[in-house]
Amino acid sequence: MAAYIIARIEVTNPEGYKAYAAQTPALAEKFGGRFLVKAGAFEQVEGSGPDRHVVIEFPDRETARRFYDSEEYRAILPLALENSERDLVIVDGS
Repeated sequence: MAAYIIARIEVTNPEGYKAYAAQTPALAEKFGGRFLVKAGAFEQVEGSGPDRHVVIEFPDRETARRFYDSEEYRAILPLALENSERDLVIVDGS
């Protein structure tokens, strides 16, 4: 069953965040992931939220978790954490 990493991100330092954002697509692809949404234009219809939304599809939750826990991702994660505030979840598809 497919699983999705869903991130809601408020970028606090766009210049610093670029190095992280540039590396994630190829790394996700290495784990069988593909970006379905990467900071596209959006319309806020309820509530309030951050300025950036990301959805990455993986073959299953275990693979999504392997991506997140990988040495390669952990190496670039500080770039994201230093330059944004974010919520990130792994969700099983139906």
